[in-house]
Amino acid sequence: MPQLVVATFNLHAGVNGWGTPFDVVASCSRLDADVLLLQETWTPYDGEGLAALVASALGYEAHEVPLSDALLLRSQRAVGKRWGPWNPRRNRSLWLGDAAYLRCLRRAGWADARYGTWGVALLSRLGVKRVETLDLGQLRRDSAARRSALLAEVMVGTSPVTVIGTHLAHFTHGSPILLRRLGRELPAPGPPAVLAGDMNFWGPPLSLALPGWRRAVRACTYPSWRAHSQVDHIFVTPAVKVISGESVAVGNSDHLPIRARLEVP
Repeated sequence: MPQLVVATFNLHAGVNGWGTPFDVVASCSRLDADVLLLQETWTPYDGEGLAALVASALGYEAHEVPLSDALLLRSQRAVGKRWGPWNPRRNRSLWLGDAAYLRCLRRAGWADARYGTWGVALLSRLGVKRVETLDLGQLRRDSAARRSALLAEVMVGTSPVTVIGTHLAHFTHGSPILLRRLGRELPAPGPPAVLAGDMNFWGPPLSLALPGWRRAVRACTYPSWRAHSQVDHIFVTPAVKVISGESVAVGNSDHLPIRARLEVP
């Protein structure tokens, strides 16, 4: 039976908490996935975005949807050995919000800053039959972003497989609402399908909220420097066989990516 490798990676816009960039292309290359779901992608208004850069370098077809305007900052303070400052609110490298809010931040003394968009992307080396954006709406406590999922039908050999990638809000911001909306948009758990992304939620309650789907990877992903929780997940329908699943120590995001080798009928 044909196999595919699916991976999901929250990039944190390709920088650490101090605003220092890491090699996103090399990190994604090490994942060596047939289908790669990316969250917190960064696309500057005046240049090529991370998803497009990875796709061009590694031979993927890329599809991306922006979730928010964003401002990417390089720290004006001394960079420490930690992933980021102790108090990220005082010295955060990535800010989300509308354009007026971001202009105020820039005027506040952040000279080395770039405007762009923050979003999710689906990259595939397999043939893509169709792509659809699933609008999940906006939450009052998550007002900086309008959440969406990307759905694509890819060909694994002669088998069509539906792959969905998303990035949900934090639990404290109302992610169960988004999860219910997403559940209504998912295909019935019959044909081969994969759901992956940064869910900002733990595995057991997600399993209860997604009947008919099961977890393909069980590994801690957050925070990357001392991971104690799994908030990044890959779910599959019963038709999909899980051969292996793991977290992978690559990049310098605050999340570890995960990868699963799957088999489809």
